[in-house]
Amino acid sequence: MTEIKVCVYCSSSLDIEEKYIELASDVGKGIADRGWGLVSGGGNISMMGAVAKGARAAGGHTLGIIPQALMEREVGDTDADELIIVDDMRVRKGLMESHSNAFLALPGGIGTLEELFEIWVGRYLSFHSHPVVVLDPYDDFAFLHQQIDHLAKKGFIKSGQREIIKWTKSVDEALDACESGS
Repeated sequence: MTEIKVCVYCSSSLDIEEKYIELASDVGKGIADRGWGLVSGGGNISMMGAVAKGARAAGGHTLGIIPQALMEREVGDTDADELIIVDDMRVRKGLMESHSNAFLALPGGIGTLEELFEIWVGRYLSFHSHPVVVLDPYDDFAFLHQQIDHLAKKGFIKSGQREIIKWTKSVDEALDACESGS
């Protein structure tokens, strides 16, 4: 079986509650405990840093991919097992996708949402066949989930698109969904 490498999309905001940092750390630890690898955006602050630190603390392998322009802003994760510095966000996202075989979105802002939507569309269009999972233990994406259901009822979201994303509430449930594939 191929090693699972989970790409985690999450916040780099310094203005969030500690419970989100702890969630990200638990996700990183959970990934490592299963013997999987972590692919991240390569920053070492906020949730992005916590997921990588959690994975490494539990013996997991971490790959960070970060644009040069964000090395100082997001404080590059120089402790990563591998840190790839790229020219721009498009290259970053492409490499994150190509190095991963599962995608997990944690609570986050516009960057997290943009990455989630792009990977979701890619799955629907068969650019990849990997699981797309949302971990939302605090209902931060509840309105988004409702909006997606609403758009489906109105016919804007095609049959089969909504079912691609697996909405989960716990770390174990999210990682099980990453492993199951769909």
